[in-house]
Amino acid sequence: MTELPQLKNKITIAGSGPVGAMLAIILSRANYQVDVFESRPDPRTHIAQQGRSINITLSERAWAALAIIGIDKKVRQYATPLYKRVFHGQDGIISEQNYGKKNQAIWSISREKLTDILISQAEQEAQVNLHFEQRLTYVDFSTACSSFSYLKAGRKGHKEIDADYVFAADGAFSKVRRLAQETPRFSYSQRYMKQSYIELTISPNKDGSSKLSPHASHLWPRKGFLLIALPNNDGSFTCTLYLNYQGPISFSSLTSAKAVEEFFLHHFTDVMPLLENPVTEFLNKTPSPLFLVSVDPWVINNKVALIGDAAHAMLPFYGQGLNSSFEDCHVLAKLIKLYRDDWLKILPAYYLQRKKNNDAISKLSNDYFTEISSLDDNIDEQLNQKIAHQFALKYPELWPSLDQMVSFSPDISYVKAREISVAQKSIMAEIMQIKNIHQCWQEDHIYQELEKMALTRLAPLLK
Repeated sequence: MTELPQLKNKITIAGSGPVGAMLAIILSRANYQVDVFESRPDPRTHIAQQGRSINITLSERAWAALAIIGIDKKVRQYATPLYKRVFHGQDGIISEQNYGKKNQAIWSISREKLTDILISQAEQEAQVNLHFEQRLTYVDFSTACSSFSYLKAGRKGHKEIDADYVFAADGAFSKVRRLAQETPRFSYSQRYMKQSYIELTISPNKDGSSKLSPHASHLWPRKGFLLIALPNNDGSFTCTLYLNYQGPISFSSLTSAKAVEEFFLHHFTDVMPLLENPVTEFLNKTPSPLFLVSVDPWVINNKVALIGDAAHAMLPFYGQGLNSSFEDCHVLAKLIKLYRDDWLKILPAYYLQRKKNNDAISKLSNDYFTEISSLDDNIDEQLNQKIAHQFALKYPELWPSLDQMVSFSPDISYVKAREISVAQKSIMAEIMQIKNIHQCWQEDHIYQELEKMALTRLAPLLK
């Protein structure tokens, strides 16, 4: 009779979202006993609350993590490939930008569906126990013991959970992180953006076809605000409007049906007829905030660790929030094998690797919003992008796009991608200072100068 391998440490995970569920699967397969606690009801039997992003995008970093737990093919069945961005100018001009090389795509998927798949898989793992409607109330950061109170009707009281380690996968509003602020030398900052967001819908045509190109993300950049539409498998689009919370054009100023209608007709003339009840939806929904989280350290007493948004909530504009969180899990899986379950080595290595990389992608996401939200009326930036695009077509190995590095090259760290991007911006700033650049930008000498600078300043970074 074959003996089952002896279970290793017990690990508690706070949060059963995509990151908590993925981490539970990884730890279970490494033969750890895992208990996952979630304050909300099982999402497979309850409708998600308004305010949660309905759609997310998956790129190669996420697919690499999904592949190691064997559910990448299943997830892909419910995802829609996006091959390009389509920019809709206020003047009616439409331009396109490929995400990657031929046939490369990022994938749009319902957050709800992805969560369902991951939780269902975690439920099947031999060493995973899921506990819903149980709220974290206390964590002992020295022993990794924790307390949870029952929220389900008919159950009262709380229970104590002994464990060897605790992972906080409880999102941007992490309770573990709030409790950690009472520990010595724990640094935490949270910065709210001017913008908040609401979600709107573009329904499919009566025959089920899409009203917009279905294999693209659609962006309506306006100065200081932005509308993004991502496709769903049923032909609909989930739209997210990012707008200042306060100010002359803001959620706070648009309080009447007439004002909202005029806002959409003026700024989003082409998309207004496509949206489903935009005025009513706008007025009925409460804007959700956008904020950045910075935490240091991510690991406390080598007993409690933060992961995903609990450690590095970032802006969503580059679509890397969940991708970077899944990469957190992937890195942990590798470190468990590398250090042979020695958590005195695993957790410090995890923190050192992931902190600097998530700081880098957070900065890139912040910069990206600034760029695209001013793209519609920024002639210099439009020309900058044209020149860089033309040069990249001629010398793809010498001038990789940021999309290529971030979304399709998981072997290139976020830190390296940002370093290369900063160098590219510096070079392009010099190119844009060339006399009469708007008239001579297609001439050979421009690209010869670009090649010279790229060879001396970029090539060393690409080795």
